[in-house]
Amino acid sequence: MSFLTKLKDRLSKTRELLGDNIRRVLSLHPKIDDSLYEDLEEALIAADVGVASTSALIAGLKQKVKRGGAENSDEVRQLLAETVREMITSSAGSPSLMLAARPAVLLVVGVNGSGKTTTIAKLTRHFQKEGMKVLLAAADTFRAAAAEQLMIWGERLGVQVIHQKPGADPAAVAFDAFQAAKARGFDLLIIDTAGRLHNKANLMQELEKIGRVLKKIDATAPHEVLLVLDANTGQNMIQQARVFQEVSGVTGLVLAKLDGTAKGGAVISVCHELKLPLRFVGLGEKLEDLDVFDPADFASALFDTRVEAA
Repeated sequence: MSFLTKLKDRLSKTRELLGDNIRRVLSLHPKIDDSLYEDLEEALIAADVGVASTSALIAGLKQKVKRGGAENSDEVRQLLAETVREMITSSAGSPSLMLAARPAVLLVVGVNGSGKTTTIAKLTRHFQKEGMKVLLAAADTFRAAAAEQLMIWGERLGVQVIHQKPGADPAAVAFDAFQAAKARGFDLLIIDTAGRLHNKANLMQELEKIGRVLKKIDATAPHEVLLVLDANTGQNMIQQARVFQEVSGVTGLVLAKLDGTAKGGAVISVCHELKLPLRFVGLGEKLEDLDVFDPADFASALFDTRVEAA
């Protein structure tokens, strides 16, 4: 199943809220005028796109209409979809993950309950399919259940998990895992971390220390820091992400649970406001239900039209 087909099938709640509302607004406005733009703005904000991103979208749409001379609702919808694709793509930064080092180190951060550990399992399967030998590290030592859950996934995936007793120093786990990855010839080390936003100072100290000890082995590590966000939290994702940007140098995003929410419009504002690439999206509960994000396919599925890639 292609990413576009899967999006059309599993973005149903967001498509109903955003796509159907956009079509309804367009059908009520035979003329392209200020009242059309006002109603489109309301529909976008109601779909969790966010005020700042909605304003930027409407401004971009107006420019396209003025240049291209759209004459009907289908043409306006097409131009809106293209504007969404451009906004997300321009925010994406580097098009590919920086994982050329051997072993490469991928640090995964996010609040507890965001789907972080399950996402790590899906990432492991993704990179296994690419032929990479993956090692996992359970550096969320604050919660005993976190390490246990990761070890269960490790058994299912046939991968080793480096762990220590609950309450151990997370940086020590990361350091030991990195040494093991180098010594045993692994291609990729994926490190799980704690996500305790209620105490930002502790979180900052913990993640900074992990970064310092990794750099003792490789000055360029960690090579990627992926932040896992729960799509169900909508606009609240942005503030959450800003905290992690501040404390951990996030390089990209993973949006979990996108299939089960009507708040998928927040994808637009997350990319636009954070200026970070959305690397992967979770579109189901199976290990294979983690897909590389494609802005053109997302815009195409959202507005039921075909948008070409940049």
